[in-house]
Amino acid sequence: MYAVIRSGGKQYRVSEGDVVRLERLDGKVGKKVSFDVLALGDNGDLQAGTPTLKAKVAGTIVDQGKGERVHVFKFKKNSQYRIHRGHRQPFTAVKITEISAKEVE
Repeated sequence: MYAVIRSGGKQYRVSEGDVVRLERLDGKVGKKVSFDVLALGDNGDLQAGTPTLKAKVAGTIVDQGKGERVHVFKFKKNSQYRIHRGHRQPFTAVKITEISAKEVE
């Protein structure tokens, strides 16, 4: 069974036991989090919500960190203009512990 959840303006397809890197969520390592379910699927059968279903996805925060560095380099040829900047996007790693589909209509 899998579920489609929304977090940080993005949608993720998750199953039980998956570790998903989401946009930064508030909370410390070990805190439990839950997500609304947009769609549920199992063995080729898909149930989509309008916009959500009454099912829940529960998870535990595993890690808080920063991603790989992204380099931004701006350059203009004849004006001696060079700027080098970097960015590391913060993330939260969440382990999906439960998908409860018993309340689905």
